[in-house]
Amino acid sequence: MVTAIVLIDVDPDLITQAAQTIADLPGVDQVYSCAGDVDLVAVTTVADHEAIADLVPNHISKVPGVQRTVTHIAFRSYSRRDTEDAFSIGM
Repeated sequence: MVTAIVLIDVDPDLITQAAQTIADLPGVDQVYSCAGDVDLVAVTTVADHEAIADLVPNHISKVPGVQRTVTHIAFRSYSRRDTEDAFSIGM
């Protein structure tokens, strides 16, 4: 599985609609509206890099109101929960 974080600039009048449409796309796990340099952040998980190459330009970028995307591929996941789970099973 490949996880990617997609930073999305959206027409301000269409942020809510774009966020919901993107959240409904297969492969999109979460969409966050946020303050800062971008309007939305989407977390995606798909089978392989080819699926990311399809999802972002052919689906996310084509959602009405989306103006620009920047995609970051995740290498590893680090979280407090991962550490706590490892210790709870005796690792």
